[in-house]
Amino acid sequence: MSLKIRTAVVAVLAGASLMLAGCATTQSPLDNQNDVEGKLVIAPVMTDYKVEVTLAKLNEILSAVELTNEQRARFHYDRGVIYDSVGLRLMARIDFMQALKLQPDLADAYNFLGIYYTQEGEYDSAYEAFDGVLELAPNYDYAYLNRGIALYYGDRNDLALKDMQAFYAADDKDGYRALWLYLIQSKDDAAGAKRQLQEQRKGLEADAWSTVIVDYYLGVKSRDQVFADAKLGLTHPKEYAERLCEAYFYLAKMAIANKQYQEAANYFRLALATNIYDFVEHRYARIELAKVKGLLEGTK
Repeated sequence: MSLKIRTAVVAVLAGASLMLAGCATTQSPLDNQNDVEGKLVIAPVMTDYKVEVTLAKLNEILSAVELTNEQRARFHYDRGVIYDSVGLRLMARIDFMQALKLQPDLADAYNFLGIYYTQEGEYDSAYEAFDGVLELAPNYDYAYLNRGIALYYGDRNDLALKDMQAFYAADDKDGYRALWLYLIQSKDDAAGAKRQLQEQRKGLEADAWSTVIVDYYLGVKSRDQVFADAKLGLTHPKEYAERLCEAYFYLAKMAIANKQYQEAANYFRLALATNIYDFVEHRYARIELAKVKGLLEGTK
């Protein structure tokens, strides 16, 4: 399975499954390729009962079992990750803060808090959190992704580019890393970013889903081909929804580059509607949607 651009690896209790049930449809992703507004083509992912069972077990452990500070911190962190995966961001944040009170060197918790600060537009706090991650764990490459994204949305593109170059260098066969490097570089040099992406494409895994999106950006695949390929080689029930979340986000970013703002807004809404809360594309679709609304208002 190709690497998904996730902001953290979900910690799982022994013997407990955190699978989220997905529901796919055989409808074409776009009934009309010129009109995507309001066309939700996949049922939003719903929380599996196993997640609720796992949360109940964690609640019981935290309230009734005698634990060391390190153990309690880990259980708070584990519960926070589950809350995050189902969109309960406030509950997750409380758990991550509690985990850090008990274990101040827990880099994973700082990483999540940095993401939340970015989503809330508190960029200085986000930079500080990600700096903390890298101080505690210098090889934590996803901190470079997340800090790079924070710098990107905080309009510090020169620094964002350095972080994304470091993130890409850690795995140059990953199409998602190439895509994010392209998005940041293209803000200042669209032509140069495309040339670089063409060169990077040579080293990507040919059959990876992320490579399909790279090929769309290079003009090799059409939008319809992207959605058709999203149905191929699925390995678990939730994967189609995950792929659509990603496709909607990256197609929206391309639409912005082409000044197709209404289409971009529609795609970002669809990405949010998938409920794939722990994907980077879902996390930042709301920020992008707000920016696009501003662009739309400016064109009226």
